[in-house]
Amino acid sequence: MAGPAVSTRAFEASERLAASARGIDAAGLASRLPDIVIRAREVAATVVHGAHGRRRAGTGENFWQFRSFGAGESAHRIDWRRSARDDRLFVREREWEAAHSYFLWMDCSPSMAFVSSLALEPKLDRALTLGLALSDVLMRGGERVGLLGLTQPISTRDIIERLAQALLSAGAAARGELPGAAALPAGAKALLISDFLCDPQALAERLTTLAANGAAGALLMIADPVEETFPFEGETLFLDTDSGAQLHAGRAQAWREAYVERLARHRDEIVKAAANVGFSLHVHRTDRPAAEAALSLSFALTSGLERV
Repeated sequence: MAGPAVSTRAFEASERLAASARGIDAAGLASRLPDIVIRAREVAATVVHGAHGRRRAGTGENFWQFRSFGAGESAHRIDWRRSARDDRLFVREREWEAAHSYFLWMDCSPSMAFVSSLALEPKLDRALTLGLALSDVLMRGGERVGLLGLTQPISTRDIIERLAQALLSAGAAARGELPGAAALPAGAKALLISDFLCDPQALAERLTTLAANGAAGALLMIADPVEETFPFEGETLFLDTDSGAQLHAGRAQAWREAYVERLARHRDEIVKAAANVGFSLHVHRTDRPAAEAALSLSFALTSGLERV
């Protein structure tokens, strides 16, 4: 997001800026993914005990359980093999299958590789950890999950590994700062994870396209604590991680108030862009535990969006 004086993409060089194209090329992403997959499984295991699946009786194809035959039911539903082992009639109950299709998008653009000394990990690592962890949580709840523009929704026990491999194989196609432009299928759900330090109007247009068929979704904004608090003092060099532009500030603290106001306006525009298409916005800082965001977002996805 460009700005005349204070940019929400401005980062201090002395914080050992990690956001460079080299950090998220194929080799860089490949080196990150093994640890990210492990953390994603740990986060998913923490969250899944508090996440409620959608498994219940219905007209699906998968066997769930046996139950006693009730008066007035059709005789063709009786499972005669199971009934022969008892003095009662049993019905083979099927699991209700109306699984939603979820599409994930994790921003892998240069600004996402930034990490300050106040954060637990880079924004990119946190976004991938949360996205992959939630794919597992949703899968366990009976849903299908895919990567937006990269894979079809799937439901499999190794979904974390499958999606991680698909992300790695996508190459440059996975490193844009905006999600894909294709409209989502009717009834689909989208989870977009990014710092959303992009042009709000461009994002609004992209969200409108995604939701054109009535899809619902949520945005998870990942923020490094430095980006919110602007703790810089004295002479500071700021770098734009995407364009390479530099800005020298003699007294950085004099810009703090203007920066905070600019960031608040930017977030208000992101909130408006999301709300206009029925998407919700959640904010998560990288100095907080990943499981905290995963738990709250899993409830938002499986309850709040369930009504859409």
